[in-house]
Amino acid sequence: METEEKVQKRIIITGGAGFIGSHVVRLFVNKYPEYEIYNMDKLTYAGNLANLKDIEERPNYHFVKADICDFDFVLKFIQEKNIDGIIHLAAESHVDRSIKDPFTFAQTNVMGTLSLLQAAKLYWESLPEKYDGKRFYHISTDEVYGALEMSHPQGIKPPFSTQASSDQHLAYGDTFFTEDLKYQPHSPYSASKASSDHFVRAFHDTYGMPTIVTNCSNNYGPYQFPEKLIPLFINNIRNRKPLPVYGKGENVRDWLYVEDHARAIDIIFHKGKIAETYNIGGFNEWKNIDIIKCVIHTVDKMLGRNEDEDMNLITYVTDRLGHDARYAIDSRKLQSELGWEPSLQFEEGIEKTVRWYLDNEEWLENVTSGDYQSYYERMYSQR
Repeated sequence: METEEKVQKRIIITGGAGFIGSHVVRLFVNKYPEYEIYNMDKLTYAGNLANLKDIEERPNYHFVKADICDFDFVLKFIQEKNIDGIIHLAAESHVDRSIKDPFTFAQTNVMGTLSLLQAAKLYWESLPEKYDGKRFYHISTDEVYGALEMSHPQGIKPPFSTQASSDQHLAYGDTFFTEDLKYQPHSPYSASKASSDHFVRAFHDTYGMPTIVTNCSNNYGPYQFPEKLIPLFINNIRNRKPLPVYGKGENVRDWLYVEDHARAIDIIFHKGKIAETYNIGGFNEWKNIDIIKCVIHTVDKMLGRNEDEDMNLITYVTDRLGHDARYAIDSRKLQSELGWEPSLQFEEGIEKTVRWYLDNEEWLENVTSGDYQSYYERMYSQR
């Protein structure tokens, strides 16, 4: 039972049953026993409470099944729980799905964010202290910036790096996404995230709400839903299924291990400046085809197969509509102001990731079959 003396903060983490959200929830629950953490998740296809089995009995952890678009519920919950902070990760995030169904992305990513903003504003403005000690932290994506030119197809030594960058690390252009760059979203997904970012900043400028926005590069690691590139290909290699590669696989992405993103969110939530934007990235650019070959090599090695014997699974398919050529984050502002930097070299992160998926076949099979959804629906309907 919580007491006013014990509890220092009451925080909602939206989308906390998803890939990145579950890592953030776990970090906050374990690191801050004096906080009450409310994981608010609708449990759509990518929300999986099995991601949090190790902390589900912790006294400062609470799961709340809710749709962030349900404004009346969200407002009532924030009022009843006296919420101090919101870390907003809930979002539809798969570009291919957004191309087929843009309405769902606009509803969740734009209207869901607006629902949270308005509910928090109404409650916090009703308090004697108003916004003092409150914070609304919105997690966005690097895709809102559009695409960068790939001016060095063979790669060059980057103009800046980190301790976690390997000797083989390359950059594929001279330009990078910085916090002051103009937004140029190219997909329905990135357009919906760009709109939500604008609403968050507008609530600060109009009402004085204490907001922060971060834009992060591609994440990888344990618990990622296997429609995304790395877990999909690990699973397909394990089962010797085709590995569909868009176009020629020349598109470049900047990759970050998910636990490093969670650490960044922790630091920014506690120490970031109100109304600021921080870019989070790994200075870790890889062509899609090179990342796929790296995954094949790692999976084959860990499964005891002949070296690279599954390279023949690579299958080139028609390129995605509006497929951006290159993303690359410049996160030097976050490093210089708050002291964060990625902790893992990419090869080390990939080995940890592959090992986790190979050691957790039951989780992977439950997710791909959808069995986890019916199990947790039954479990929470009985509580």
